[in-house]
Amino acid sequence: MTQKIVPVIMAGGKGTRLWPLSRAAAPKQFIRFIGDKTLFQETLLRVSDPTLYEAPVVLTNEEFRFLVAEQARELDIPLSGILLEPVARNTAAAVAAAATLVRDRFDDGTIIHVLGSDYEIVADDTYFGCVRTAAAAAADGKLVTFGIKPTEPATGYGYIEGGESLASGAQTVKRFIEKPPLVKAEEMLADGGFYWNSGMFMFAVARLLDEMGTYAPAVLKAAADALANGTADLDFVRLDKTAFAASPNISIDYAIMEKTSNAAVVPSPFKWSDLGSWDSVWKSGSRDEHGNVAAANTTLVNTKNSLVMTHGVHLAVQGMDDIAVIASEDAVYVGRLQDSQDVGNIVKMLASAPSTSSLTETHPTSYRPWGGYTSVLNGDRFQVKRIFVTPGKKLSLQKHHHRSEHWIVVKGTAEVTIGEDVQMLRENESVYIPLGEVHRLANPGKITLELIEVQTGSYLGEDDIIRIVDEFGRK
Repeated sequence: MTQKIVPVIMAGGKGTRLWPLSRAAAPKQFIRFIGDKTLFQETLLRVSDPTLYEAPVVLTNEEFRFLVAEQARELDIPLSGILLEPVARNTAAAVAAAATLVRDRFDDGTIIHVLGSDYEIVADDTYFGCVRTAAAAAADGKLVTFGIKPTEPATGYGYIEGGESLASGAQTVKRFIEKPPLVKAEEMLADGGFYWNSGMFMFAVARLLDEMGTYAPAVLKAAADALANGTADLDFVRLDKTAFAASPNISIDYAIMEKTSNAAVVPSPFKWSDLGSWDSVWKSGSRDEHGNVAAANTTLVNTKNSLVMTHGVHLAVQGMDDIAVIASEDAVYVGRLQDSQDVGNIVKMLASAPSTSSLTETHPTSYRPWGGYTSVLNGDRFQVKRIFVTPGKKLSLQKHHHRSEHWIVVKGTAEVTIGEDVQMLRENESVYIPLGEVHRLANPGKITLELIEVQTGSYLGEDDIIRIVDEFGRK
């Protein structure tokens, strides 16, 4: 292959299966589990070879747009574009919109690699060999999916039955199979020639859009109209909500792959996991001599075959077997690994109760285009936060109707505007912002600015922010 491929990375969705680390506002692709990079960042790195790939297009939603931009910036990986889906319409409409964007920005002969941002993949020579095989098959006019070689009779995946071998090294597709019962999965594993449906694809844009026009014209029209009527916002393209919502809510598998006569599958023996449960995280992790997968800040005694992870307090686990112990900043999950597929039921219970619903929605740490904040302590008429600001970024010029604030710098240098006065604060220096006063915080330095903010007042909600000037276009 001499033609470069445009990656199309799907980075939307809601996080429930890996609770309490993943939440609705911070699903698993944006979470650091054991390593120092998120699954989304690992995905970006897999498509960062400039000899093979163009800069990627990312599909996400309004809520995750700054997470996407910031995590790409951390790796210094440029993006071709960020498409914002205004409503969830499954993968067919998302892929159609991305393919239309790529056609417009490149040409209709361009090949796109559609991939999720929440898989764990070992990107070795075997993996890139499969990528090149898929690209060759796509160049020959095939709509290509990657079929993972099964390692167990899993019932949580759909399957693909491969057919005749093609010149590219791919195979024709005999049929797609829904998630099977265990007996059927065992039969397919014994017979061979069946693969897990990975949800990754390779298409030539012109061929995909032609097949969309044949088999899913309503999807194609909605996606094209949503892009044509969309608006540019900083580095983002907001798809038109009315047009996009008109699309049928259908996956690319049902819309195209199960109907076309041009489907092909690349047998893919590389290591792959969709990390759909804590059990799968344990299976894909690096286990010690006792079969444990443990993150930093943990102590294990007489414990085996367990997963222990924390993003907050130190965890000490004693005398356990086949256990998952997962601690976020504000919640802990304990359960048997074999039952971890059912975490979603716990999340539903928590979400249904007003006293616990917030535990399923947001983390104490929230991210903003300028950095973010962590809620440290909440009380009657006061709140304490840790604020962190990326070098060169500034918050909006704003004021509050119901609260005053104290800022104490603990790291870096802060440029603080209060009314007409601008001052520089360094470590261990502080400032007071009276209720109703126009103010702004900026980081003019080369390192991340960190400060402690103490809010006091009758109402401390995030919606008590009146933005006067904002470089990110927020109201």
